[in-house]
Amino acid sequence: MKIPFTKMHGLGNDFIVIDGRKRPLKGIAGLVKKLSRRRFGIGFDQALILRGSKKADFRMDVYNSDGSRVEMCGNGIRCLARYIWKRGLSRKKRLSIETLAGIIRPERVNDDVMVDMGKPVFEGRLIPDSVDDFIVDLPLAVHNRVFLITCVSMGNPHCVIFVENVDAFPVKSYGPLIENHKFFPRRTNVEFVEVVNTRRIKMRVWERGAGETLACGTGAGAAAVASNMKGSVGRNVTVKLLGGELKVEWAKDDHVYMTGPAEEVFEGTAYSN
Repeated sequence: MKIPFTKMHGLGNDFIVIDGRKRPLKGIAGLVKKLSRRRFGIGFDQALILRGSKKADFRMDVYNSDGSRVEMCGNGIRCLARYIWKRGLSRKKRLSIETLAGIIRPERVNDDVMVDMGKPVFEGRLIPDSVDDFIVDLPLAVHNRVFLITCVSMGNPHCVIFVENVDAFPVKSYGPLIENHKFFPRRTNVEFVEVVNTRRIKMRVWERGAGETLACGTGAGAAAVASNMKGSVGRNVTVKLLGGELKVEWAKDDHVYMTGPAEEVFEGTAYSN
């Protein structure tokens, strides 16, 4: 079976987009896992499947490179919106896209895409993690260290950890240990954050099911919210990631708004047995 796809990225967090509105895709988890391999397939962090929706303009299904399906992807939904607009699938400046995290609304802002990420969630059981209450600077023992963790859901689970030098931090060593820690019943994304000043933070991310990526939109939102909760930054923050910068605002309506680029790289055809 031939499967047309488009390769896209948001700050180096890369995707394939497949229009699945009229195309049956059997065994999608296994197919994604196969195609995501960078030396044996196309190579990407996540696959975005465009679907029709009865609740919104479109639906976005997101699969990690390990084949697991996830609730939301901030960089991914910017790319999907760009894909929709470029192909004339909608003339709306502001789209409504159904996800497992609810209806998300991306909007064109000059050359970038702004996404209303909704309200952050702090209740432990809803993130989910193993504590009912808010989690700010909770000690978590991981291998030979104890980390102070702050947990936020941006439609998907995030564990934010503040460090002094994020560039030198061994993300690849501790990221998978925290992702799979028993404290998180559905695993978690992990953000390692360095506060630069009251308007700027640096972040590296270990994504659940994908490993370290160059950027994570929901992770940037979670990191900005956690930094504000600790009194380190204001409500408007620039988040510097390995792949570039995102603008994040935790607005007065309690919604998190993220603005950043979405780029198309090439089109191609994948083959499935």
